[in-house]
Amino acid sequence: MPGGLAALLDDVSIIARAAAASVDDVAAAAGRAGTKTAGVVIDDAAVTPSYVTGFSPARELPIIAKIAVGSVKNKLLILLPGALLLSEFLPQAIVFILMLGGCYLSYEGAEKIIEKLTGDKHGDTVDEPIKNEKAFEKKRVDGAIRTDLILSAEIMAIALNEVAAETFVTRAIVLALVGLAVTAGIYGAVALIVKLDDIGLHLMKKPGDFAKKVGKVMLNAMPHILTILSVVGTAAMLWVGGGIILHGTHELGFQPLYGAAHGLEHAVETTTGALGGVLGWVAYATSSALLGLVLGTVIFFVLHKVFGVGHEEGGGEGAH
Repeated sequence: MPGGLAALLDDVSIIARAAAASVDDVAAAAGRAGTKTAGVVIDDAAVTPSYVTGFSPARELPIIAKIAVGSVKNKLLILLPGALLLSEFLPQAIVFILMLGGCYLSYEGAEKIIEKLTGDKHGDTVDEPIKNEKAFEKKRVDGAIRTDLILSAEIMAIALNEVAAETFVTRAIVLALVGLAVTAGIYGAVALIVKLDDIGLHLMKKPGDFAKKVGKVMLNAMPHILTILSVVGTAAMLWVGGGIILHGTHELGFQPLYGAAHGLEHAVETTTGALGGVLGWVAYATSSALLGLVLGTVIFFVLHKVFGVGHEEGGGEGAH
């Protein structure tokens, strides 16, 4: 009997170690997948605040909550099953889907820059006045959830590519974890951003000079934060979009672009001493962003100048 108990305990310890290793594998895979989605996450966080402009402060958080719920449904009910089926039965298609996402990100980044330079707006707008506030809110939320579906598809495709070699169960867990973590991070940050001015106003009404000064700083910082988010989001779209294209062409056997970018990275690393690693990465990221800008500009002109898709003079903030 003691021998049987020892064998049982030994089996339990083996199972526990295997479970711990599995948790470690999932955590590591989730970490890899999550970091690769950074550019899309920044873009999503940068664009979402525009969907709550024009509403009373009391409606801002409920609207963000509705969009967040829609985002979770997008990721877990639509994209997760599709990604798992794709990885199981047609994994070779992942690189092409990623490259389509890279083209879309490059186009979005280039479009933002061109709109900034020309003052034109393209596509739908999110500030069309509607007399019925409930209908206006529903239209905003529906539009934000549709935009989120596109961005979430890119996030899930990038994450899937990082865990394509893992088991089916690990892929499912990692994609679900990444989807939930990204959604919580994005919409938590958005909620904080859109309420920052209200927090500042609240502090300015408090007694004491320090609270008033902090509130004033927060209030004055709001437009600058939105501007910085927009700039960083645009740069991230071009960097990630171009990087996806570089990696995709490498995977498909076309090496000139990938080789040139990594050649530049290596050259910078070997000539800049202690900062070589950082500056080499910056060189590669810059190469990726420039490729994304060129590719996105070409797509922009094909869509808007050749096919005349969604051009609007002097419109509101683009719906992304």
